[in-house]
Amino acid sequence: MNPIELLETPPAEAAATRRVILVVDDALDTLRMLCDALAGEGYTVLVARDADEALQRFEITVPDGVLLDAVMPGTDGFALCRQLKSMPAWSHVPVLFMTGLSETEQILKGFASGGVDYVVKPLRIPEVLARLATHVRNAQAARLAREAVDVAGMGTVVLDAQRRVAWQSPQAARWLDETFAGRPADERAAWLQSVPPNADAVRALPGGRQLAARHMGESGFSEAMLLLRTERADTVFPPRPPDVPLTPRETEVLSWLAKGKTNRDIADILGMSPRTVNKHLEHIFEKLGVETRSAATAMAGRLLS
Repeated sequence: MNPIELLETPPAEAAATRRVILVVDDALDTLRMLCDALAGEGYTVLVARDADEALQRFEITVPDGVLLDAVMPGTDGFALCRQLKSMPAWSHVPVLFMTGLSETEQILKGFASGGVDYVVKPLRIPEVLARLATHVRNAQAARLAREAVDVAGMGTVVLDAQRRVAWQSPQAARWLDETFAGRPADERAAWLQSVPPNADAVRALPGGRQLAARHMGESGFSEAMLLLRTERADTVFPPRPPDVPLTPRETEVLSWLAKGKTNRDIADILGMSPRTVNKHLEHIFEKLGVETRSAATAMAGRLLS
């Protein structure tokens, strides 16, 4: 199969029905081999011979995954990956490096530039397909979860054990950028770290609004989840019922339960098994002192509003 022929498939139409993978490599034989293998797995394939062509493909359609040669003429794969990750609209796309450089230094360089995995040349096609499928699936689940949180009118920030920002939803990032525009970076970090457990903190916004942050508890890994929302300056979060030590994961499960999702729906959204969802619900029911889904849903309105 000629890789150039695959570029003639209208990307927008193809993306609506099949996953789109961008392959970036200056070796025509490698492109041809990967195009055949990926097309056989049901992917729509786009190809690029260098970094400039890869960026042009992204301007046409954002792929679901990228197979990227680490060493290319001109801009190498590491620099291209850093550029992709610097663009908010593209940063979620998983990048898998293809490289003949198996030294630890090069592998670490790939991860540091934003890659999620690497495969060593000569390529073992079954391994490439398996790794790619896993990362594309995980990236899609994470993206859906982030977007769902924001659609619900909330932003989410997760702090690690050192109280650094480990992850933030797009809406949370926008609100924080607006709130702390022109302020030192450590001021934003200090405010997020100051939100007390089981309590709220507020920060003034332009136009008579305020950004409110609610601490939703800690997980077993000492990660803390904060829920953000904007309110009028004279409005705050309603008081949270005390002594409900839900973990961030339990809070997510309860939130989706309150939206009427089934256990299987919740499992798909959060990337876990239905059995794990059941386990979380058992703990939630015990902590809330309820026995039914409807009772837990009723309490969720007060806990998560």
